[in-house]
Amino acid sequence: MSIRHGLLALLERGPRYGSQLRTEFESRTGSTWPLNVGQVYTTLNRLERDGMVVQDGEDEAGHALYAITDNGRTELRSWFENPVDRTSPARDELAIKLAMAVGAPGVDIRDVIQSQRRHTVKAMQDYTRLKAQAITAVERGGAQERDDVAWLLVLEQLIFQTEAEARWLDHCEARLIRLSAAAAAKGEAAGNAGPAGVATGAASTQRTGTARRR
Repeated sequence: MSIRHGLLALLERGPRYGSQLRTEFESRTGSTWPLNVGQVYTTLNRLERDGMVVQDGEDEAGHALYAITDNGRTELRSWFENPVDRTSPARDELAIKLAMAVGAPGVDIRDVIQSQRRHTVKAMQDYTRLKAQAITAVERGGAQERDDVAWLLVLEQLIFQTEAEARWLDHCEARLIRLSAAAAAKGEAAGNAGPAGVATGAASTQRTGTARRR
């Protein structure tokens, strides 16, 4: 849905053709969510079917132009005015991976967490570096200032997201350690079925894993 409404937002600024919309969408979001021309035209065809855009002639180079309709503007206003629905969250690959790693034969969930943490921290560093560049571009101003501000907001969302992911990974590791300690206190053997049995392998990270994290 974000592509659909993103294209409507760009078309509200005036008629555009497919590859132009793709370029402007990626410029506004810093190519964080790249589009291909096929995606753009498929979305435009659906918007046209729904009465939200119409073909509006051609430019000098022969590109078919699309323009937003009143129905499209109404849809766009509704999108801006209403919060993003979180009652049906998108699938998160990392959450699914850790959920499936619990009790998976031959899988050490500690290694999965440590590997992801390294990647997440690296991504956070890269986003922070890009943020500094975006701030410089915004302060400098110029013809692309609107896109620079938009990219800065996207980058800051990505930074907050990776920071939250890093905290969640720390929490997951701490949770496994606590479950392992509880299992050991009850005299349960390592490898038993159930959450406590799965977590026993995490006990050895109470010292080494925590040290690595620091």
